[in-house]
Amino acid sequence: MFNHLSNPMASLGFCCPTNSFLFSRSSLVNHRSNLQTRFIVSSSTSSSELVTQSAVSGSTERPRTSLGLKNLTEIFWVDVHCAEGRPLNVGLQEPVTVGCSRLEKVENVAVRVELSNGCVGWGEVSVVPWVNWNQATALEEVRKACEFLSQGSPVTLNLVLHQISEMFPGSEFASVRAGLEMALVDAVANSIDVPLWRLFGGVSNSLSTAATIPTTSSAKAFDLAAKYYKLGFKTLEIKLGRNVNADIEVLQAVRAAHPHCLFILDANEGYTSKEAIEVLHKLNEKGVIPTVFEQPVHRDDWRGLGDVSNVARHKYGVSVAADESCRDLTDIKKLMEENLVDVINIKLSKFGVLGILEIVEMVKKSGLELMIDSVAETRLATGVAGHLAAGLGCFRYVNISAPSLLSGDPIVGGYEVAGSKYKFVNSRGQGGFLKWDIFSW
Repeated sequence: MFNHLSNPMASLGFCCPTNSFLFSRSSLVNHRSNLQTRFIVSSSTSSSELVTQSAVSGSTERPRTSLGLKNLTEIFWVDVHCAEGRPLNVGLQEPVTVGCSRLEKVENVAVRVELSNGCVGWGEVSVVPWVNWNQATALEEVRKACEFLSQGSPVTLNLVLHQISEMFPGSEFASVRAGLEMALVDAVANSIDVPLWRLFGGVSNSLSTAATIPTTSSAKAFDLAAKYYKLGFKTLEIKLGRNVNADIEVLQAVRAAHPHCLFILDANEGYTSKEAIEVLHKLNEKGVIPTVFEQPVHRDDWRGLGDVSNVARHKYGVSVAADESCRDLTDIKKLMEENLVDVINIKLSKFGVLGILEIVEMVKKSGLELMIDSVAETRLATGVAGHLAAGLGCFRYVNISAPSLLSGDPIVGGYEVAGSKYKFVNSRGQGGFLKWDIFSW
């Protein structure tokens, strides 16, 4: 069993490893009181204390630092009551083409983790055509992980996240690992009654996102750009095809519909370095200059990537971003050390919560800028990604608008959307949950 020596929570006078009563407000303060109890970790002393603050603005006794995820992983004991994965199938408004892949609908996996204190966390495993496995494989991997979590003994959040990383090392099942991390962190944030954006740093509770124009005709691109212009989007990410002249027609159409928008051009590895430089030259001639040129060449064409970056930044003032070339931390170190790009694009489905936090620490002193992006996901995944981006406050470019391409929204609650503006409310955790009964076996 657990004792005061094995359980870090015991140093606070609480030796219940499930934390179930520690974070029950009714057991700490009267419901009629205007005081709220908060569990605080001091960043300056690394000590922990339970403090009471007034909920009335301006009446806090003294400033407190927010509880960070890094500190929380060492002191919060996770006792999983049950965990489960189910198919998360949502239609698209119309098929989406990215590079050589065509997506007809979203077929992801939802993850639900319930702790013994009754708090629930949600995660999403992204399944896209360009990975080497499908939804059935993802469901089986999630099933094994959920069985492990449900049968395990209470451990610290740090240890259970480490165990998940050992189950899914590397990049093969990165989005499975990410979905499980999301659910665990969300459940813990729910347990301590803290919104994720505060847990991730508390810099802000809102952000602006770009919108995506998928690979399409110039006429359709014009219509989409006009729609996003009316909705107040200032940045558009445009998925390019493999035909230089057709791509330029699309960009001209977008510029005509939205004259003052910023462009992020995503080539998805579609060009050779020579072709990518040609695109920049032709766009410059027509006065259509992108802000960012994302993944212009094949992910393993390091030399070509560097060549495009040199021309883009020095001749045209355009930043080049790496996406597919960022498969792991080794890739990111290479990109940084060899000055191959100006922007690193990281996805929650690729690196997970912990991976993103590690990358942010690596990159923030390098001078490189950060982008966070989404793939074919619902607001379960983009909610966590948005909380990360808002809470950390270090992402220059944000595009988590993937749910706007879906034909429906299965999520209840969650962040508020007003055009390009996303606001992450003060609800605990990510603030949203899945209509679980709809997604039965």
